[in-house]
Amino acid sequence: MAATGNLRAQVALLLKSDNGRVIVRPHLPLVLANKVANRKEHLGEASCITEMSVMMACWKQNDFSDAACAKEIAAFFTCTANAESERKARENQDGVAGQTGKLPAKQVNKLLQRFPNITHEI
Repeated sequence: MAATGNLRAQVALLLKSDNGRVIVRPHLPLVLANKVANRKEHLGEASCITEMSVMMACWKQNDFSDAACAKEIAAFFTCTANAESERKARENQDGVAGQTGKLPAKQVNKLLQRFPNITHEI
């Protein structure tokens, strides 16, 4: 309970009423930073997992003989080729038609460098 009381006291200090107006005095300026943190993008789900597991099971049953598992190997390679072509098509579509959703941190930093925040009064 002491932590909640301390928090309430801090909020009360920040929000003092002066003639009916709320005064907020932040310790940092209320502007956006000119850069964002570089964070790893989520890669998404893996493709062709079932084909790969079928191929590895076949290898294990046939003492890792490629000749005995040619059909499974071909199915795995066609699946990976299809997944790669879909990924490239999605990249090309996003690049041409404009991106939707979140921008990568590198691209956001480039945009923020081109258009920085004005931190001084005009």
